[in-house]
Amino acid sequence: MPHALLLENPHIDADPLLERAGLTVSRHPGALQDDELIEALQGVRVLGIRSATKVTARVLENAPDLEAIGAFCIGTTQIDLQAAARRGIAVFNAPYSNTRSVVELAIGEIIALLRRLTERDRALHSGVWEKSASGSHEVRGRTLGIVGYGNIGAQLSVIAEALGMTVIFYDIADKLALGNARKCSTVSELLREADIVSLHVDDRGANRGLFGGPEFGMMKPGSIFLNLSRGFVVDNNALRNAVLEGHIAGAAIDVFPEEPNANGEEFVSALRGLPNVILTPHIGGSTQEAQEAIGGFVGNKLGTYVTHANTDLSVTLPSLTLPANDGAIQRISYVHRNTPGVMALVNQAFAESGANVSGQILGTRGEIGYMISDLSNELPGEVLEALSGMEDTIRLRVLNLTS
Repeated sequence: MPHALLLENPHIDADPLLERAGLTVSRHPGALQDDELIEALQGVRVLGIRSATKVTARVLENAPDLEAIGAFCIGTTQIDLQAAARRGIAVFNAPYSNTRSVVELAIGEIIALLRRLTERDRALHSGVWEKSASGSHEVRGRTLGIVGYGNIGAQLSVIAEALGMTVIFYDIADKLALGNARKCSTVSELLREADIVSLHVDDRGANRGLFGGPEFGMMKPGSIFLNLSRGFVVDNNALRNAVLEGHIAGAAIDVFPEEPNANGEEFVSALRGLPNVILTPHIGGSTQEAQEAIGGFVGNKLGTYVTHANTDLSVTLPSLTLPANDGAIQRISYVHRNTPGVMALVNQAFAESGANVSGQILGTRGEIGYMISDLSNELPGEVLEALSGMEDTIRLRVLNLTS
């Protein structure tokens, strides 16, 4: 039977969805590195990962059976998406499923930092009673600056305003302000006004090193900083200096440039041991509710791709969904280079073989084209072989719709 390999313990709800698609499922609790991942992927059609497993071009080149990858998380920077697209591998992620969990963590950390709860907690655990209002503030009346006003940033905006905060935000895209939030024209403007700065940017390469010494220097003295987005966005050495100098009164960091591959491994960071700094092990979306939603969402996308070739919300292939057609017995899934005339050749081959096309949809994304065709009769083997051998063919799959 076709095989699916799930790494890093995605939610168990994914398993029955994959099994329903005719896949056998095996699991490995941690991430795998290049060589061991290549070995594990032999004979595997579907791979499921979270954020620690790196799926490089070399891995993909040495995984000839791999058809789809599910990232059971928001980001996809751990996957070489261009290499996957060039090999006709569909990649799916969960861009919305853990939004609420990340927002709730951000709100909790903002309150904890403003009240300096980490230091009060640490003192009591050390047997020291320190009852004082020094350095402790309410969130009400504070200005929250959100850098990145996507799904998470926008929902954080709404909840923060409900707590009595003033919200300002910056985004490179033209985003509709929710409630009374106000868009800033530059990041510098936001940094000068905000009492709390929270980063919620995506994983595009342009965001690498977005926050460093100059940005921390522009923030208000005594302000609070949060990064629950991407580890490579922030210079943590610069943040350490800003905290030790007292310019930044507190910080909460959930993501890091280098993260351990498995539980129990040593965590190394310049931010360890700092006062009023909350460090969490990339758990922004790690609630039972979020992981259940992610497991169901990504598992369903993978299962649907295996059984029906639909690519709705794929991040590598054109997003296509072809509804079932009455009388169709065979579905052709065809990934190809986006070259003029390719589809004319394919449909010509269909016509010459006497195939009756009962449904068809096609789309392109950059250099990649994708077509799904339903046929009411089976294509002869020699036609399938000819299509597979065409110069611009990347991947051809044949699905039996009658089973």
